[in-house]
Amino acid sequence: VSGDKTYAILTGIGTCTDEHIVIADFYQGLPVKQIGNKAFYTCENILTIEIGGSVESIGARAFQRCTRLISIKVDTNNDAYKSIDGNLYSKDGKTFVQYAIGKTDAHFELPSTVTKIGSRAFLACTALTSVVLSEQLTAIETSAFLDCTALASIDIPNSVTSLGNNAFDGCTALHSVTIGNGVKK
Repeated sequence: VSGDKTYAILTGIGTCTDEHIVIADFYQGLPVKQIGNKAFYTCENILTIEIGGSVESIGARAFQRCTRLISIKVDTNNDAYKSIDGNLYSKDGKTFVQYAIGKTDAHFELPSTVTKIGSRAFLACTALTSVVLSEQLTAIETSAFLDCTALASIDIPNSVTSLGNNAFDGCTALHSVTIGNGVKK
C-alpha cells in the first residue's frame, strides 16, 4: 500500500496466494481510499474480495483476469460502490463496474438501473453464453466483453447510443449480434 499523508492506496498484493481478500477501511491509521490500477490483476487464487467502506475509487483493470473470483462484496457504508449478487456496481446502480468472472453461470441479466457498462466489465468471462441488456442502458464502454469466449449472442437495445471500441473482441463463439438503431458512436 502506498499513499500520501492523508490516505492510503492499495497498489497490489504481490505474490499473495490467499483466496479471500478483505480490504480494510484503514491501513496504518490512514483510510484506504483507492484501489490502484491492476491491483489484483491476474491473481488467480482469489475467490472473494470484500471492499471496505472508505474506498472511493477503483483503478482500471483492478480485478481483471482473476479467473476464480466468484464474489465481490462491498461494505454497505461505502458511498461509491455496492455489490449485487457478488458483482460490482457504482453506488447509484447506474454503472456496472465488474462481473465476478469466476462465476459459472451461463446467463446474466443486467439490472434495469444500469445505464452504462464500464470498460472491461466482463473481460475474460468464459462461462457466460448470454447477457440480457436493459432498455435503460445507454453506453457500453471499450472492451466491455473482451475475450468472453462462450458468449454466443447479444441484443443491444435501441437505448444504447455509444458502443466502445473492441466491445466484443475475442468473443470467439459470438454468432449473433443485434445492434439497435440508437447507436451513434
